[in-house]
Amino acid sequence: MKVVAFNGSPRKDGNTSILIHHVFSELEKQGIETDLVQLSAKEIHGCIACYRCSQNPDRHCAVKSDAANEYIDKMLGADGIILGSPVYFQDVTPEMKALIDRTGYVARSNGRMFKDKVGASLVALRRSGGISTLDTMNHFFLSGQMIIVGRGIAFGREIGEVEKDDEGIGLVKLLGQKMAWLLKKIYG
Repeated sequence: MKVVAFNGSPRKDGNTSILIHHVFSELEKQGIETDLVQLSAKEIHGCIACYRCSQNPDRHCAVKSDAANEYIDKMLGADGIILGSPVYFQDVTPEMKALIDRTGYVARSNGRMFKDKVGASLVALRRSGGISTLDTMNHFFLSGQMIIVGRGIAFGREIGEVEKDDEGIGLVKLLGQKMAWLLKKIYG
């Protein structure tokens, strides 16, 4: 079994990455392989509404000039998908939104090709916007007919500050345990 996580933060090793690693720790204890994708490492652009993925349903985006198809392949090769984003103006980062739009539209154009994969959302925030950020990422899962195992939220602004949110970190670890349990029920 394998889980791929997408860190939507422009900070490669920031608070969102810390939360993902807490979930990964719990998954790895159960023998589940993990793969972290930093959206800050490669360009991904928003959907250009060309509709070519609907006209030619080959499980890939017709725009080949960025990392979208690489990310689609990573999602196809995983049993579980984690989306993680800090809150930027009450919602996901532009990189995360581009990932959701591009991969989500291709998936819908190809018979909801991520259907029944297990999904989870993680949010790092300072004050507000956590619910709308979770909501945006969960719409990706719901639209794709995926199974949402849960969500994790922790508070912190400066890098590492989420570690001080004991309740948030505890819930993120619990999310990893629940995700491992569900993956084993479905795929084990």
